Amino acid sequence: MSKITRRNFINGTLLAAGATMLPYGCTSDRVLKILDHLYYPPALTGLRGSHPGSNTHAHKRAWDKKSDWGSTTKLKEEYDLIVVGGGISGLSAAYFYLQKHGTNKKVLILDNHDDFGGHAKRNEHTINGNTRLTYGGSQTLVDPQSSGKLIEDLFTDLGINLERFKSAYDLGFFKRNNLSAVTYFNKETFGEDKVVKHSFCNYPNYVEGLPGAKISNEEAVQQAPLSEKGKKQLLIVLKGGLHKIKVPKEELQEYISKNSYYDYLKKTLGVDDPGLMKMARNSGLDWASSGTDLMTIAAAKSCGALGFAPKAVYDENNPYIHHFPDGNATLSRSLVKKMIPQIGKGNNAEELVLSKFHYDELDKSSNNTRIRLNSTVVNVRHSGDPKNSSEVFVNYINDSKSYIVKGKGVVMACYNMMIPHIVSGLPLEQEEALRLQMKSPLQYTTVGLKNWKAIKDIGMGLAMSPGNMHQAVLMDFPVSMGGYEYTKTPNDPCVIQMISCPYGTVGMPRKEQFREARHKMLSLQFNDYEIEIRNHLNGMFSNDLFNFDRDVESITVNRWAHGYAVGGPENSTKIGRQPFGRITIANSDSAPNADALVAVKMAYRAVNELG
Repeated sequence: MSKITRRNFINGTLLAAGATMLPYGCTSDRVLKILDHLYYPPALTGLRGSHPGSNTHAHKRAWDKKSDWGSTTKLKEEYDLIVVGGGISGLSAAYFYLQKHGTNKKVLILDNHDDFGGHAKRNEHTINGNTRLTYGGSQTLVDPQSSGKLIEDLFTDLGINLERFKSAYDLGFFKRNNLSAVTYFNKETFGEDKVVKHSFCNYPNYVEGLPGAKISNEEAVQQAPLSEKGKKQLLIVLKGGLHKIKVPKEELQEYISKNSYYDYLKKTLGVDDPGLMKMARNSGLDWASSGTDLMTIAAAKSCGALGFAPKAVYDENNPYIHHFPDGNATLSRSLVKKMIPQIGKGNNAEELVLSKFHYDELDKSSNNTRIRLNSTVVNVRHSGDPKNSSEVFVNYINDSKSYIVKGKGVVMACYNMMIPHIVSGLPLEQEEALRLQMKSPLQYTTVGLKNWKAIKDIGMGLAMSPGNMHQAVLMDFPVSMGGYEYTKTPNDPCVIQMISCPYGTVGMPRKEQFREARHKMLSLQFNDYEIEIRNHLNGMFSNDLFNFDRDVESITVNRWAHGYAVGGPENSTKIGRQPFGRITIANSDSAPNADALVAVKMAYRAVNELG
């Protein structure tokens, strides 16, 4: 039997049987012309997200201050709008511009990745001929019913029917299969591999329909592989201890909003067990974009970190069910389909779920809207004084070649902290404000399994894993839509999600922790991730029912070195996103808010600021 290590080819990028799918930057123009119709990034596995090569030129510009890109070709193409960044915000900016000014306008979208959608990345795993869909980043439409008329009108135009999710999401799946929230303690950190049917935090409650703890706090504490002292401390934490804070009742809210959660654990509750502190640090995950060591008591309480009782229902009025099978990739695909109709079949969002897009249609000269992938923008400048200039020149790198293209206006829908490095002549105050922005690193790893018998055996719907790189492992959201059927029985193939929020050294400031974690993330090769995932799954599942080489078909590691928008100091975001001549600024960073629908709203604002 073939070993899983075959995935290491090209550092983890699989070549699909019957179709060679190399990223554009990996081959020659002559070969590309032959392979264009086979180019299909969603089916690629291995290192994805901020995939190898996607940030090379950006880093040379930002880190090395590179400005000489050699011989530059001045393209004869001219556009009404050039959008820098092909994520949800960039695609939305192009859509709103065409809606406002007419579909006959010429629009160019440039993106440094080999696929569009930004964090809204579609992952496809083919297992014994069965294609399993999932997401590699942007996960769901959060609270879409309350997003206002702009979003409502967009959904109507794209054919997104929110009512459909009520039947598409199988609320009974987890209970029907006796799957619940558990915690996996690994041997390396806690001395033994142990699964306890208790989550010790609120994180699993965002999965609608997922039952919580199967056992009491007391029983869970006794099963936890901690020292006797650690068990006593864990029980104290689980019982809650805000009443032990020695301040008047009327001052409690102010106190918890200003004081550290870690200090509360250590000084108020007397916690010093290292295993317990690791559990606490990882109990907030991506809800807070950082470890709990950087949280106030109030923030930890709000996200349901260790010691704060889980809510029975995450949000009764806004159930967390608005997932397409490929997450928000369907939103980005719907926007592309609207602007480039020939990209694939389907008349609404649901019909696009199983539609295979033809990527060779993205950048045809006959298109009014063109999407140019693998194109890193390294300079954006006005043709003259920004106050009265009518043209903007955009310099980008594609296949290590430098090009310049001209537009009447530009929307910067990329990472906002990159803008000072690539937009020439920014006012100093705006440049400094943009440099203060932050994004936390985030990693979504998707694993294709031939069956989920071992998952059923331990009753895992979601496993908190405080000792591992991936602090949470979960069955994907049970959504069937558009002809796609979610996995039905443990004998069927499925995809599991493994979520990692890399943290830096405890005690370091937030920005330094992000930088440290980002550097470590990008320094790892696919083989490093595979070893970690192998050890994690082998330790968590029964040896009788799970064999990594036999049961794991594929792995996609979606690394987002710049993941969730965190923002900077007060007012820096508003100063940073100000229009600059014929250049405006979008992306969720400009809110700041790590949410797909906010990214759409920021695009709408940026387009209207252009006039």
